[in-house]
Amino acid sequence: MRKLSILIIVLPFFAFSQEDDLLGEINNVNTQGTYEIAAFKGLKIVNFESTKMVSKKQLFFVVSHRFGSIKTGIEDFFGLDQAVTRLNFIYGISDGINIGISRSSFQKTYEGSLKLRLLRQQAGGSPFTIVLFSNILMNTSLEEDILPGLKFEHRLSYSTQALISKKLNKNLSLQLAPTFFHDNLVAFDGQENSQYAIGIGGRHKLTKRWSINIDYGLHLNRATNSHFKNPLSIGFDLETGGHVFQLHFTNAQPMNTNTFLGQATGDWGNGDVFFGFNLSRVF
Repeated sequence: MRKLSILIIVLPFFAFSQEDDLLGEINNVNTQGTYEIAAFKGLKIVNFESTKMVSKKQLFFVVSHRFGSIKTGIEDFFGLDQAVTRLNFIYGISDGINIGISRSSFQKTYEGSLKLRLLRQQAGGSPFTIVLFSNILMNTSLEEDILPGLKFEHRLSYSTQALISKKLNKNLSLQLAPTFFHDNLVAFDGQENSQYAIGIGGRHKLTKRWSINIDYGLHLNRATNSHFKNPLSIGFDLETGGHVFQLHFTNAQPMNTNTFLGQATGDWGNGDVFFGFNLSRVF
């Protein structure tokens, strides 16, 4: 086990504007006709963060739920008896700087996050939108009785992502997410503490309110004898004016970056997947 020795500090330097009406944002371009907007209508594609930002002085409340594996069948009512819940608050300090705090029932995890937009896709300008996302996690489920010598730093994990998206046309958006994450205490002894992954995701609009979303995380240095899997998620977004409702299936029940990338246990090939949803409400 190794401790994290370098703290990554990211400084913001760009901001942007966003329409208040979410449905109007999805179906229209910026009134100035310069920036592409609404590459994604949710703050997440499914598990991965999207390049969407919370506007200045807006507060988003996101409830995320992952039921148990549907493979258990009627015994656990197709997973409804075994659920993980995450509550997340995200505030827009400015149009390009967001902070967040959340709590997940998986490992009783608390998270603080920072999301910064560096570039925005623009006609005649940048061909991509680039956003940085960093977080720090604290696992409060660990007990010294089970892990003798447990220290506070063993509870901590970190991650940093570069979210690079492009809206190809009015219906299709794609995103790439190079990711570094570090667990001071890994869930599997053979796993290195510092880990790397590439996230790939996309959204295709089906109707005025519906879209299909997919994201996948390719772990680049997973231990060869690890039983954990790469996360693959498929879902649908429904936008209803004041909030976005995301329904999906995924093989990763935990929802924080380090946990869904490093500790996904489901297997699509065996039908071992989890039904869930993300529900966003803006204030």
